[in-house]
Amino acid sequence: MSVKEGRHKAFLYYIADDGVILRNNSYPVKSKKTLEEQFAGKSDSSFVLSWVPLYEKVSESGDIGYTYGIRTNSTKSTGEITKGTYVTIWQKQIDGNWKFVLHTDNQGLSESAE
Repeated sequence: MSVKEGRHKAFLYYIADDGVILRNNSYPVKSKKTLEEQFAGKSDSSFVLSWVPLYEKVSESGDIGYTYGIRTNSTKSTGEITKGTYVTIWQKQIDGNWKFVLHTDNQGLSESAE
């Protein structure tokens, strides 16, 4: 969804109402409402953000799980590509859909690290 429709739309679609995002050099972004406010009026059309899960695990109860992997950000105007790692904790919602309750990533993965 992020690649096709933009990072903002994807994050807002998949974050739980009480979800949290941890980012470098900033306080936690707590809740979907806060994220909506941060994204309001901001474009995300200058870059493409994608994730490649390397591992996932779901609890025996089937209601919580996590993924981790590699995230890639490509800047459209310059062609610059940056990579990093991420972890996302997912929770199955009452309606059966999975939403993330915690997401964090970091910068600085070199091409040779693959």
